[in-house]
Amino acid sequence: MQSLRQAVSVIVHDEKIGGIATIHYAAASWSEGPAWTIPGGKVEEGERLDEAAARELFEETGLVVVAEDLRLVHTIQVREGWDGLGPFLLSVFATTSWTGTLTNTEPDKHLAVVWSDAAALPRPMFPTSHQALASYLNGGRGFSTHGWDADVDPRALVGA
Repeated sequence: MQSLRQAVSVIVHDEKIGGIATIHYAAASWSEGPAWTIPGGKVEEGERLDEAAARELFEETGLVVVAEDLRLVHTIQVREGWDGLGPFLLSVFATTSWTGTLTNTEPDKHLAVVWSDAAALPRPMFPTSHQALASYLNGGRGFSTHGWDADVDPRALVGA
């Protein structure tokens, strides 16, 4: 029996400038080339979800948040991950409070880490990041799925 993998991501929303912290991921994954995403990654065995989210945010951007201050805003059940290793559950947290300066702390993996206009998010974007951001920004439902409809090409959700 395969255990369900866990992943987390964080929507960092600077309400003063109307910006969202975004990462231009260099490797091909859900798109044929580089794509945009929000900070996040895998949860380590035995790690709390909010602590994993705070850790991943710091590792990828240099921004520091208190895990307990993160608010769970969306959950996505993914049928097949970008890595081809099967399903995972993505817990998306949000924050409007942090310390530090947005920095590309992993230039070997990311082309850029920038504040993007929440009203004009960059494309192409990981489909799960797009779903979570759309839901968060529109006050939508806190749960969605990815890859469960056989007739939907996951790349169609990425956009051009």
